[in-house]
Amino acid sequence: MAFIEIQGAKKQYGEGEAAIFALNGVDFSLEKGKICVILGPSGSGKSTLLNMIGGLDSLDSGSIRVDGEQVTGLTKKELTTYRKKDIGFVFQFYNLIPDLTVEENVQVVAEIAASPLNTEEILKALDIEKYRYRFPRELSGGQQQRVAIARAMVKNPKLLLCDELTGALDTKSSRSVLRFVEKVNREYGTTTVIITHNEAIAELADTVVRIKDGSVASVKDNASRRSADEIEL
Repeated sequence: MAFIEIQGAKKQYGEGEAAIFALNGVDFSLEKGKICVILGPSGSGKSTLLNMIGGLDSLDSGSIRVDGEQVTGLTKKELTTYRKKDIGFVFQFYNLIPDLTVEENVQVVAEIAASPLNTEEILKALDIEKYRYRFPRELSGGQQQRVAIARAMVKNPKLLLCDELTGALDTKSSRSVLRFVEKVNREYGTTTVIITHNEAIAELADTVVRIKDGSVASVKDNASRRSADEIEL
């Protein structure tokens, strides 16, 4: 059984002639421990799909199953538990708490997680332990993104969801962040989904899903992944 199974996923906004299908019958699956890159232009439906997988929004029809659990149809309380227990989110604009240090931003999540990883271990794995007493405003964009990844990872999620991971970063910072996503996947076996419009990032993936106009245009498994240091960003 696949780790992520999506069947006939539909999401419509508006009614009648104004109706827009953000998702229009999406089907795909992903194995456990893999990196999946979902590619598509702005407005293609990839962010909507990520939100559905993460339990931030609900489908109109179809189903999403993650690690054997039917996400579709969960109550609001059950979705909150699902997001808290199983999902790590990394957003494009970091969403760090400005008045907390790096260590505190990570630790505040660890304290509410059911089975968190060691904060010290995560800070070292992402090479940010030297910034532990700094505040977000004292960090570069790439460093803040690594803190966001650390915060998502410390809860020991089954699934890491990354929304336009490098969209606000320069080339050097993008490569650094992608390098650490690879490291997290390799060392912790965390199933990872990255949505992006950057074609180069597809080379990092085990599976590449292309979304166009709310539908899956193609699904391709890469014969061999390239590392963050090898791709042309």
